[in-house]
Amino acid sequence: MLNSECDVVVVSAHPDDAELACAGTVKKLTKEKKSVVFVDCTRGELSSRGTPEQREKEAAKAAEILGVRERMVLDMPDGSIMNLPENVHQLVVAIRLFRPKILLIPSPVERHPDHEAVHNLARAAAFRAGLHKVHAQHNERELVPHRVQRILCYQQHADFPRMPDLYIDVTDTFADKMASIHAFGSQFEGVGGGASDGPRTFISRPAFLEGIEARARYFGDRIGTTYAEAFLSVEPLGLSSLSQLL
Repeated sequence: MLNSECDVVVVSAHPDDAELACAGTVKKLTKEKKSVVFVDCTRGELSSRGTPEQREKEAAKAAEILGVRERMVLDMPDGSIMNLPENVHQLVVAIRLFRPKILLIPSPVERHPDHEAVHNLARAAAFRAGLHKVHAQHNERELVPHRVQRILCYQQHADFPRMPDLYIDVTDTFADKMASIHAFGSQFEGVGGGASDGPRTFISRPAFLEGIEARARYFGDRIGTTYAEAFLSVEPLGLSSLSQLL
């Protein structure tokens, strides 16, 4: 079997979700020579702005900016992602194919129902991916079971249901984060060649991107840096010794 192992897989509902939520963290990982893969569950075909073909090109450009090794697109319907066995299985295949140590997924509470659905799908898939009696294939190759070591949730629009468990200082990669977001020019007014006369949407307005920076500044202030991204941990976080904090 081809060795497709990576360090981190980021699962999201739509192209640009990962960039908006945790691109600064991803860029830090790739600068540290860690391998990161994006798995988008849909092509974003219901987006009011742009076409799936445009968004595919934009997603490739964003992934290049962030140093992402690969971007996989699954076959789930935008706007109607359901917790169905066939959707769980698609993510089981992705997890076994890339064999990540860490899985980054949406928060359990979000504005968009697709985001909440992907949280539940990813949790179920992470469990089933480790079961030896669950079979999965990719290109007619049997994929062996794999157990993810850690699942972390990133924030999209809604507040976390509790205080974050950890913050990542992304001051040195925040410019890269914004560049990856600007790569999705079709989604924003006057950004990266984006049309200024397209339909006004929740994210197309300038205030939305201003809010992305404001949140990063708020999280940064929590830990004494300029910018940060925050995460929830599905399992308890532990240290072998307090010396790890010294």
